[in-house]
This record gives sequence, structure tokens and C-alpha cells, in this order.
Amino acid sequence: MAGEESQIQPAATPWAALAGVIATVSVFAIAQGLSYPLLSFILQRQGMSSSLIGLSAAMTPLGFILSAPLIPWLSRRFGAGRTALSCAGLSALLLALIGWQQNVFLWFPLRFLLGFSVNPLYVISETWMIMLTPPAKRGRIMGVYTSVISAGFALGPFTLALVGTQGWPPFIVGISAFMLCGLCLSRVLPKIPELDIDHEERASVGLFMPQAMLLLFAVFAAAVFEQVTLTLMSVYGQGHGGPEARISALLAIFVAGNIALQIPLGMLAERHGSHRALMFCALTAAFGCLLLSWSFNSVFVWPIAFIWGAVSFGIYTMALIELGERFSGSMLMAGNAAFAMVWGAGGITGPPVTGAVMDLVGVQGFPLTLGMLCLALAAAQAIWRRR
Repeated sequence: MAGEESQIQPAATPWAALAGVIATVSVFAIAQGLSYPLLSFILQRQGMSSSLIGLSAAMTPLGFILSAPLIPWLSRRFGAGRTALSCAGLSALLLALIGWQQNVFLWFPLRFLLGFSVNPLYVISETWMIMLTPPAKRGRIMGVYTSVISAGFALGPFTLALVGTQGWPPFIVGISAFMLCGLCLSRVLPKIPELDIDHEERASVGLFMPQAMLLLFAVFAAAVFEQVTLTLMSVYGQGHGGPEARISALLAIFVAGNIALQIPLGMLAERHGSHRALMFCALTAAFGCLLLSWSFNSVFVWPIAFIWGAVSFGIYTMALIELGERFSGSMLMAGNAAFAMVWGAGGITGPPVTGAVMDLVGVQGFPLTLGMLCLALAAAQAIWRRR
């Protein structure tokens, strides 16, 4: 039976459906990557404090966290395709309301609802990707998927450089992106088989979490690493006397590594297994933390930042690959929802905790916190494998 499946699977790869889902995710990521800096720029022009801007931005990941447990139920009740399509339209409407009512206090509930509506779209698309990907090609295809997400988020701020941050033009770009996402969904839905979730109605985020604590720890670590780096690298760089242009360039290199190397890392997982690949990513990220202070004011920091960005997000890619290896049906949906919830938790808690450590021990608290987190993940992996 296993031999027959290995012969049939490559021919059955649903490339059209995979391409459609990847296109949907890319447009969605551009809209998300545009909205975060756009709203921060507007609030800065209104004279809002940094703490208020940060609190406003936290509403979106809070929406991710609170919506995650509902996604399996929504998919069972209304169908995964209908839920994702409705969320794309609702996200466009909410972004239009944010552009119309540029009031910081109204933005709190609107940004929360935006996160609440965006999350099912993200989780369902990710579940489709894992479900459609043949096991023999899961590493490289999930590498393509995570690279596209990273590229989309990077293109969002680039779009602002073209259209500016004043008036309706940037909002129209974001609204159009969500609408285009819905159009892509409507075209690709006939090519996607319905998720097999009816036979496991009890599957939920709460049921999934005890079965995959190590995977969730990996997702949490990847989220903390990304959000802390994007938020606090500027503080760390200024502590080393780095000019803003150099720090911005380092962040760009960090994101470029993230985009460029997910496919090779996925192929590494196919060859050596997702467990070993995740361990490699965690240890390499920790080693990068050790090298950062030594190399920051030298030419060696550029390749280090490039690889650092790749392996830190590679932790998430490996977690996705292992999720697809271990779960299916409604448990796969619940697992993706749990991933989104834990990612939101990491994004909310990582920067303030790391900032507090930096207040206590100085700017070296930045690589120290991230390095210890990656070492803890590697140690947990090693212990789990022995057991």
C-alpha cells in the first residue's frame, strides 16, 4: 500500500490548486504588511505616544488569539471555503472603516475585529496548503509557501514608499488587495477538495494543544524572534553606535534571508527529517545571537544577518512540515488555529519581555534573550527525541 501511494502521489499533485492558494496568501500578506506601518505612521502624525501606538497595534494579534479557537467550529458550521471568502470581504470592509474613521479610540475595536476576521483566512489557507501538498514534496512546497508570506509582508511597506501614507491611496491598495484575495479564492475553491472535518467534531484547539506542546513552543519561539528583531533591532543597533541607515539595511538583509532560504531549508527537512532540520535552525539561530555582538560593526554582520533571518523563520517552516506529517482532518485545522494563537501570543509578549531584559542588563539583553529561547527549544527537542 505504501509503495502504491508513493507511485501515485507525484502524479496526483494538485498544482493548480496549490498555485491558487499561494496566490491568495501572497495578496493577503501584502495587505497585512501594508496595514501595520501605515496605521503607525498615521498615529505618529496625530501626535500619539509610542505606548499608545504599540497598544493599538497589539489589537490585531489579540484578535488572532481570541478568534483561533472558533475557526474549527466556523469551518464545520459554514464550510472552510465560505468562511475564508467571507473573511476576505469582511477584512476589506474593516480596513475601509479604519480609513474612513481615523480616530485612535475607534481603531482599537476595528483593529481587533480586523485581526479576528483575517485569522480564519490565514489558518484555512495554511490548512489547505498542508492538505494539498504530497508528503514527498512537503518540505520544498511549504518552503515556497513561507517564502511567499515573507515576501508579501515585505512588499507591504515597499508599496507605501510608492503610494505614500497620506489620504486614501494606501487604504485603497490594502482594500483592493483583500478584494483580490477574495477573487483568487473564488477561482481556486472549485479546485480544492472539501476539508474532511465532519468525522472529528470534537477536534479543537484545546484538544490539539496537549498533543503538540513542542510544536507550539517552536511556533512561539519563531514569533518572538521575528517580532523582537523587527521591533528592537533599532534599539540594539543604536546601542552599538550604528546609524539608522545601517540598521535598516540589516533588517532588510534579515528579511531577505527569510525569503530566500526557506526552500533550501524545506529540502533539508525532506532529506534529514523535520526534527533534525528544526534542531539545526534553532542551534544556528542561537549561534547567530552569539556572533551578533562580535560582528555588528564589521563586514561579517551581513552574511550573519542573512542566515539569521532564514533559520529563525525556518523554525516555523519546520513546525508546519511536522504538523502535516502528524495530523490530518479537523485536527490539522485545529493545529493551524493553535499555531495562529501561539504566534499572536509570541508577538505580544516577546518585545516587552525582551525590552525589560534590555533595561536590566543593557542592549546585550537583545541577543541574550533570543539566544536563550533558541537554546531552550533545542534542548526541549533533544529531550523529546530521547523519550
